[in-house]
Amino acid sequence: VANSGFLSLCAHGRVTGLAVEAGAAMSHVTPVREGQSLRRGTRCLGLAGDHLSRHLQRLLRDGPAEPWLPRALTKRVLTQLKEQYCYVSLDYEGDLREKGSQQPARFQTPDGRWITLGKERFCCPEPLFRPELLQHSCPGLHQLAGQSLHTLPEPLRRNMLGNIVLSGGSSMFPGFPERMCLELNALFQGAGVHIEVLANPKRGTAAWAGGSMAASLTSFRHSWMTRDEYQEHGPQYVHTKF
Repeated sequence: VANSGFLSLCAHGRVTGLAVEAGAAMSHVTPVREGQSLRRGTRCLGLAGDHLSRHLQRLLRDGPAEPWLPRALTKRVLTQLKEQYCYVSLDYEGDLREKGSQQPARFQTPDGRWITLGKERFCCPEPLFRPELLQHSCPGLHQLAGQSLHTLPEPLRRNMLGNIVLSGGSSMFPGFPERMCLELNALFQGAGVHIEVLANPKRGTAAWAGGSMAASLTSFRHSWMTRDEYQEHGPQYVHTKF
């Protein structure tokens, strides 16, 4: 049993740092010190990949569209559109103003029809940084990361600023690491540090990779429940063991 933020750090070769996770159902910010997650600094954003897929669906339906489009926007098609063509803008307001400046993308549906994406490409993932676009009142993921860091004592915070790790499928959008870095540097302007974020190309499955690495450590054996313990005490023993 292990915290997914800790496992994401393990996949990047760290046991101390700030894990910023954006998955399918939820997004999390977790500070970890020497393998232990710090609950006081943990933050959660109830917005992630599934919400972005539905947001993309609404964006396409609300635009000028053919009558067949709603039927074509299956879950599989929306996932393909999101993963292949959407990206995070480094200047959202500027891109919205400059109509036509962004290269549109065309996607062919399984039945041979074509879908064209324009501003939807960068509007789709923007709620991760602006949850208000989906009527969420909570701060964006970068602001939650800032809140988490401010709960830490100064020496630990400065250490964390150099060990910010991204993970989860929804962190895979092109431009996501750069935007996160840009926003965090703006939040900590004047702190005398330049923040970089660590974004492994395989960060979409970082928690799984980190789990494999952590489970291979001899120090992790205290987190196992053995088969003999399970057979003797039953599944409810997990609450005693952990």
